[in-house]
Amino acid sequence: MSKLYIVPTPIGNLEDMTFRAIKVLKEVDCILAEDTRNSGKLLKHFEISTPMQSHHMHNEHKTVEGLIKRLQAGETIALISDAGTPAISDPGFLLTRACVENAIEVECLPGATAFVPALVNSGFPNDKFVFEGFLPDKKGRQTRFLALSEETRTLIFYVSPHKLNKTLAEFIHYFGPERRVSVSRELSKLHEETIRGTATEVLNYFKTKPAKGEIVVVVAGKSNK
Repeated sequence: MSKLYIVPTPIGNLEDMTFRAIKVLKEVDCILAEDTRNSGKLLKHFEISTPMQSHHMHNEHKTVEGLIKRLQAGETIALISDAGTPAISDPGFLLTRACVENAIEVECLPGATAFVPALVNSGFPNDKFVFEGFLPDKKGRQTRFLALSEETRTLIFYVSPHKLNKTLAEFIHYFGPERRVSVSRELSKLHEETIRGTATEVLNYFKTKPAKGEIVVVVAGKSNK
């Protein structure tokens, strides 16, 4: 029976892989991987021999139609990304939408994603929050900051290490130097750390200790007081 499985993979620690994820990846006809080299190491570790196919942001527009035809013909396909849950700041949305439009069953397994532990670690309110993912590099960046400066819900961003200090400086400019910030780095990995404080304090920390690895930044919403 044709179905697309969205399968989360560990964001760092391989012990976070679920038994169900392993079972699905072993049973499907094909695995779509963001980077077959990275995913090949994961599959080898869990003794998964299912054929892989590359599916990433540079080719997903071209491959969706062919994948839909294969699913309609009865194949079962699993989609994985390099780390975490596909479609969360990773490829996956286009294929999922196409499946929904063509009445093909989609099943997303629960599993790892970076922003949830970062949000919980922050100590900021998590009953309501805004996930922004990666901010625009240039066009629209200032407009986005201006819009978010009045947001009262907790804000979550993905930030690359070489842009962290610039982004923290922008938080100071648009949100104010006293806005509370939490930076989680290398979640679930050996060198995991979370640095909390005002935007100024956190920026000063990373000026003396340049950040490395995968980073999630959580920012407290604007206070109504």
